[in-house]
Amino acid sequence: MNISPIFFSRNLRDRRKHLDLLVAASMALVLTACGSSSGTLSDMSDMPVDIQGYSSQEYKIGVGDEIRVEVWGDDRLSLAVPVRPDGKISMSLIGDVMAAGFSTEALGDSITDKLSTYIKNPQVSVIVTNPKSSDFQQRIRVTGAVNSPQSVPYRKGMTVLDLVLLAGGPNEFAVSNDSKLYRKSEGQVKVYPVYLDDILQAGKLESNYMLIPSDIVTVPERSF
Repeated sequence: MNISPIFFSRNLRDRRKHLDLLVAASMALVLTACGSSSGTLSDMSDMPVDIQGYSSQEYKIGVGDEIRVEVWGDDRLSLAVPVRPDGKISMSLIGDVMAAGFSTEALGDSITDKLSTYIKNPQVSVIVTNPKSSDFQQRIRVTGAVNSPQSVPYRKGMTVLDLVLLAGGPNEFAVSNDSKLYRKSEGQVKVYPVYLDDILQAGKLESNYMLIPSDIVTVPERSF
């Protein structure tokens, strides 16, 4: 059977063009998949928090932290003390001052304001010398129907999936797609659905949220 060289050449070009289109489409799919699993802010528009905004937040003083308060020019008022279980410290002239929950700058401003009643233009600085409470502040937790409930130190970049895998995954009684992420934000606890079964079985990562310290993931157990 004789095939015209012109027809053969055109057919080969068409095949190559079709193959190039398939390759381009495959590359687009791969890049999309990589982007959705990378966990970056730009790709995960559904994330319930601005992670970058979190990372720039100031440290909040907690119960048990040891702090030093320096009042410039007055050594009698300067002191180094632990934050009491009620969250307060005591200072001469002004008595008890709430420290827990404040940044060092905010606590310095509070002390300055109180001292202004007794001293002209006080200058106050606050330093956390031993952040004992940070261990609990910097933890994330997973509870419920997992093989090993965990409270682990937060590490930047951790996701819901990382935390669940550390806990050994859901157990046989888990209702994985009814899982929840509890997050304290702006003085309130917000709840976000986590479709854990979709993450584990189907690779759907929309609810594989990036975590921040104090996050709690719960995996419910089915009722019998």
